[in-house]
Formats: sequence, structure tokens, C-alpha cells
Amino acid sequence: MTTTRYFIARFAQAFGIFRRNQRMGDAASEMHLLREAEAQLGMEVWERVDSIERLSIEYWNLRKLVKDRDTVLEQLAECEKRLETTQQNRSDLLNATPAPQTSLYDERIAVISSLEDLTRDRDLIVTRARDVRRIHDGLKIKTEVLINEHAPSPERTAELEQVKQRLADLKLQFVALKDERTAVGGKIEDGDKKLDEIDIAIESFKSERRTQASGIFKVIGEANREISSLRAELGLLDTRIRQLQGEIGRYVSRHSYSDKHCADTVKTHRGLIEVMRALRRSVALNHRLGGS
Repeated sequence: MTTTRYFIARFAQAFGIFRRNQRMGDAASEMHLLREAEAQLGMEVWERVDSIERLSIEYWNLRKLVKDRDTVLEQLAECEKRLETTQQNRSDLLNATPAPQTSLYDERIAVISSLEDLTRDRDLIVTRARDVRRIHDGLKIKTEVLINEHAPSPERTAELEQVKQRLADLKLQFVALKDERTAVGGKIEDGDKKLDEIDIAIESFKSERRTQASGIFKVIGEANREISSLRAELGLLDTRIRQLQGEIGRYVSRHSYSDKHCADTVKTHRGLIEVMRALRRSVALNHRLGGS
């Protein structure tokens, strides 16, 4: 608010026109701008106020706080880098399949394929043995019928001998098939044991990877907590630094015309000083119009 507008507002009040809420709102907005300007000025000049005794506490506190903030920023950068590396390790662990485990999976597929072939062979052997058994049983019944229904004759005797020889051959075939089935069954049993061993080895690798992943997740959790703590600490430092810079900016701007050291400090910020003086005057006038 300018002086001219102030007198116009006072003239309006003489006729009963009061805008107290507007005046107080304007004063609050202007005060916020003033505080921002003080903090900005303090941020730009605080390193040059070491010769002003009145600001020695603020100056040295700022030196300490800025150093603390730099330390926290270094710790935060290191922690974020460690977190990024750990997350990359987690991604690599989850996406990669170790060579030994890949070899085990390949071996497992080969064993399963071999077991499937052996199972088909065993089924064929069982089918052939069943056919041999059926033929054997049929010839055995034929022998009984021939013996019971016909009187002995050279031709019948020769036929019976042929059937008996065939029965003996079939028995030998059945025994051979049985032995072959037993051998194939042994191979299947060995394959099942091998498959169990591979599954145990694969599970061992998975367990090891879960343990590694658990350790990585723990590190990630700790890093995230540390980052949150450092960011909170950084926020408190920034707030305190901003407050001290505002106090410095307020002091040097108020005394820029009465204190030589303050004048030297803000000589390159005269435009901002004038804006701040105008804001202070406007705030005071708005408060006066608002009746406070």
C-alpha cells in the first residue's frame, strides 16, 4: 500500500467504509513476501556479515549448520548410492539364473526325457509279455483238449510235441521279457533317484538365493530407514538455516542506512532493500487501517 492509497482509505473510513478483513489479509500477504525477501537476502549476504558483531551468533551458527548440512548431504548421497547398488544386485539376483542351476535344470530335463522313454519301453514289454501269456494260456488249453478228445495217434502225438515245444519257447520268451522289464524297472528306479537328487540340489540353490535375497532386502530396508532419517535431519537443518538467514536479512535490511557494515554488505542489493522498506511501510499502514 502506498501513502496515497492510505489517505484514500482513511478518507473512505471517515464516511463509514471499513474493510478490516481485506486490510489484515493484505498485511498478512505482504508480511509473507517480506519474510521471503529477508530470507533470500540473508542467503545471499550471510557469508559477508562476519564483521558485524550484532550478527556474530547468527553467523557462526550458520557456519556450523551449513557444515553439518554438507556432512548430511554427503552421507545421504553415499546412502542413496549404496541403495542403488543394492537394488541393482537384487534385480540381478532375481533375474539371473546361476550357471550351476541352469546345468541342473538341463540335466533334470534330460533325466525326465530318459524316464519317459524307459516308461514307454516298459509298457511295450508288458504288452508283449501279456500277449505271450495269452498265447501260452491258449496253447495250454489246446493241449488239454487234444489229450482229452482224441485217441493217441502218431499225428496227434507229433502235433502235441509241437505244441509243447511252442509252450517251452513261449515260456522262455516270457522269462526273457520279465528279465527285460526288471532291468528297465531298475533303470527307472535309478532315474527316479537321480531326479530326486537333482531336485534337492535345485532346492538347495533356491534356498541359497532366498537367503541372499533376504540379506539384500534387509540392507535395502536399513538403507531406506537411514535415508528417511537423513532427509528428516536435512529438513530440520534447512529450516534452521532459513530462519537464521531470515534474521540476518532482516537486520541488515533494517540497518542498511544507519550501519556502515550493513550498508557495505547489501550494497549490491539496493533494489531489494527498497522493496523490503516499501513492504514494511505497507504492512504498517494496513495494520493501522485495520485498527490493530
